[in-house]
Amino acid sequence: MIELGQSQTDTPTDLIRDVDERSFMVEVVEKSMTTPVIVDFWAPWCGPCKTLGPQLEQAVTGHKGAVIMAKVDVDRNQQIAAQLQIQSIPTVYAFWQGKPVDGFQGAVSQNEVAEFVKRTAALGGGAEEDDGLAEAIAAAEEMLDAGEAVDAAQTFAAVLGEEPENAVAYGGLIRAHLALGEVDEAETLVNDAPEALEGTAEIDAARAQIALARQSANAGPVADLTAAVEADENDHQARLDLAAALQANGDTEAAVDQLLELFRRDREWNDGAARAQLFTIFEAMKPTDPIVLKGRRKLSSMIFA
Repeated sequence: MIELGQSQTDTPTDLIRDVDERSFMVEVVEKSMTTPVIVDFWAPWCGPCKTLGPQLEQAVTGHKGAVIMAKVDVDRNQQIAAQLQIQSIPTVYAFWQGKPVDGFQGAVSQNEVAEFVKRTAALGGGAEEDDGLAEAIAAAEEMLDAGEAVDAAQTFAAVLGEEPENAVAYGGLIRAHLALGEVDEAETLVNDAPEALEGTAEIDAARAQIALARQSANAGPVADLTAAVEADENDHQARLDLAAALQANGDTEAAVDQLLELFRRDREWNDGAARAQLFTIFEAMKPTDPIVLKGRRKLSSMIFA
């Protein structure tokens, strides 16, 4: 057990690691795709950090792998601190699926620390589903992958009849409607989602999927947009439209590549449209999808460059 008087510089465990600018992408961004990561920004001279850090470590260890922790010494990693706009320490962020989703600054009570860690751990799924419902959801996912969207929708709906606030089944039902081309019905489901599901990864993904479906309906011809970009590599609107057209045609990887190129050329163009569209695509897909992992890695390397 970690004692509260222990120093921030003590040897970390498998659940608690020291992270620097070289390892931040792997230890925080990539790992948070599947497991929530708490990032503790601290410095050796910071008095409150010496109390807060061990409290966080103790709470994280108590969740037995449902959440992990990264410690960042801001004195040694000033670039990360600047990119994430760390104004004072201690600052604590919770990362989930590649981005910060929660956090706080300054010293807080031990109860507040425990609640924050518990809340973060729950992002990864928390309690396991009933075996029967889990099997039904798995079967519905297989139906959806096989193109049997009607059967999948019926199975997801049956699960929701037993457990109305099952986020995975609710998200699956929305995806089934989208597979059937029923975008309005999918959007109605999102808007009518139980309050308990607001902010879940499934509902956030559904909103992104609906946004992409709406864009696909208005996407231009790939050949014409490709020609426009080749004629003028700095035609940012044409490149953004080309990405949307590629996405509509199912070529997500090429769409991501075009958006990354647009971000490289002018990250602030049109209020950061390239980054916003990338996040929409990433959120719509499974966090472990190779396209998402590769795209997030490249985007982060540009942001932190």
